[in-house]
Amino acid sequence: MARDPYDVIGVARSASADEIKKAFRKKAKQLHPDANASDPKAQDRFAELNNAYELLSDADKRKSFDRGEIDAEGKPRFTGFEGFSRGRPGAGPQAGPSGETIFESFSFGPDGFRRSTGRPGGGQGGPPPMDDFFDILSGMTGGRAGRAGPDPFEPGPPPRAGGEDITLTIKVPFLDAARGSTQRVVLPTGEAVDVKVPPGTREGHRMRLRGKGKPGSLGRPPGDAYVVVSVEPHPAFKVEGKNLTLDLPVALDEAILGAKVRAPTLDGEVELTLPAMTSSGKTFRLRGKGLPVEGSPGDLYVTVRIVLPETSPDLEGFARVLKDRRKTNPREGL
Repeated sequence: MARDPYDVIGVARSASADEIKKAFRKKAKQLHPDANASDPKAQDRFAELNNAYELLSDADKRKSFDRGEIDAEGKPRFTGFEGFSRGRPGAGPQAGPSGETIFESFSFGPDGFRRSTGRPGGGQGGPPPMDDFFDILSGMTGGRAGRAGPDPFEPGPPPRAGGEDITLTIKVPFLDAARGSTQRVVLPTGEAVDVKVPPGTREGHRMRLRGKGKPGSLGRPPGDAYVVVSVEPHPAFKVEGKNLTLDLPVALDEAILGAKVRAPTLDGEVELTLPAMTSSGKTFRLRGKGLPVEGSPGDLYVTVRIVLPETSPDLEGFARVLKDRRKTNPREGL
């Protein structure tokens, strides 16, 4: 069950629209997945925050939620019939503060949950006949309410507001997730839907397909489908937040003498200049060559890994000379 949107954003129910916006922006910076790369639940908390702000930033939805007409997910919620008392037979409806009789009815229609209030005096403002009330009750409970049998003022458990949500997981190749792509999702019904995977998508990213969940009963709307992205690993690139890391093999002569070598990036190869006497483990930073996330892209960190030949008599002889002449201990100070 979704949490109260006021609690999610961290504001009081009396908060103004500007206060809600300010609190949302502050919390969005705290919960953004880029700032919580090591937290596997960061994406879910950020999605929950966005859903809460989507509801409270809409004036009409916020009023409906405050009145209890919709839940924290924006779905209609049955709250019962108000304005009736279960007194002695024939006692009639409960009177309002001024002595007038008030009748409240609830209905689900194309525009969602509606509440209407009638007062005596006839016309559209007056209470509907009792037969109409039984029709309303029948629509809410899924059956025909009659005068005999269970008390019509005890409608029983509320019906489902709509169909159930479903969650699907799709595997996306690393480069397709990093560069952005379109992926085809096959729903349990057999329907194929193309979804857009935004550039810089990372493991656990969720996308919502409205109305693609399980169908609702009694003509109510279907649930939603949530697509969760599972990014397939890449043989060279590794993800660290919005940055990428890469181990770049280089030959011994390139490391000793210096060289220009080609290094792969998401956009293709680039030329990297190695200075002379480059040690294995030295890391070079390529700005803006990481994941293309919204705002500012990450960086690519290239670490040099010296690769020695399997056999080389000349290199072995050179190494012996170096051994005899070496006067320093590379592990000194450890």
